[in-house]
Amino acid sequence: MKKYYMSIILFILATAPFDATPAEFINPYDFNETEANKKAVIEYIKERVHHDYCDRIDMCDALTLRSMEDENLKAFKDLTKAQNKQILNRVIRDYCGRVDMCDYITINNMYQENLSASKDELTW
Repeated sequence: MKKYYMSIILFILATAPFDATPAEFINPYDFNETEANKKAVIEYIKERVHHDYCDRIDMCDALTLRSMEDENLKAFKDLTKAQNKQILNRVIRDYCGRVDMCDYITINNMYQENLSASKDELTW
């Protein structure tokens, strides 16, 4: 009987959605502009870009890394002006927790798309 319950518990854990946002991730909506927080954003972006471009797709040249870091910082700054916290938090949960796409460029693009879609209505 113990094996049966353990099997059920393992199955539930294996199929449960993964909703963890990286601990270093800084939510742009809640960003408080201090030097320490700016430094933390920069560090997160540098680590994230390195992960995405060096560890995942082996495009680890300085030009690619610096340009992607710059684009991520621009996206972060845009996201600090987000008006809809609910949509932003949902995008962060989906792209940081469910799939490993927790860069600010993706989050900004998907926030903008979701914000636009939230205003659309199905018409004939």
